[in-house]
Amino acid sequence: MFFDVDGTLVPGTSSSVFLAGFLGHHDELAAAEDAYAAGELDNRQVSELDAKAWAGVTEEQVSRRLDALPLVAGIAETVSWCRRNRLAPVLATLAWWPVGSHLTGRFGFHAFGGPRLEVVDGRYTGRVAHHFDEYDKRDLALAQARDLGLSAVSCGAVGDSRSDLPLFASAGASVAFNASGAARVAATVAVDGDDLRAVLPALERLVTAVP
Repeated sequence: MFFDVDGTLVPGTSSSVFLAGFLGHHDELAAAEDAYAAGELDNRQVSELDAKAWAGVTEEQVSRRLDALPLVAGIAETVSWCRRNRLAPVLATLAWWPVGSHLTGRFGFHAFGGPRLEVVDGRYTGRVAHHFDEYDKRDLALAQARDLGLSAVSCGAVGDSRSDLPLFASAGASVAFNASGAARVAATVAVDGDDLRAVLPALERLVTAVP
């Protein structure tokens, strides 16, 4: 079961915009992410703009800041539910690598992937080491499924926006959680709520329905 991060586990914003408040370019990045959502910018453009503000910041500084990342309630309980139901909970996200790493360690997700920032001697350089867009997100998620011996049709996805659409189109089932109009149209079912456990009834039905 694949879970998006920004707008899904991080409600109403993104992990990058949250960190941009610390890095000093909040308004600029928020505007760029709105332009991405509208299809006016691509992921590479937004990532490069964001990466510049990380120059000189240490990995430790970012790690400490992530302890205050705003998160939807119920993540730990949803991950536990997945494991009890023989589902591997995986992060499928465009969030930067340290965000995925933080959430995986904190909540026990099975795996994660995402874009990487260049780091030299423990400090970010302001450059992107590895770009990662919505199609890479889909491709990595499906590769992770294959590693577990699963086909795409046996997988589900929970997300909220443009970056989830390619994965929604490939997975056997999908849940749009507090989602944009486009994500709602693309998903198998739409759910709203302030606790991630709101998706569990939908996931239970989807798990039963998917071969």
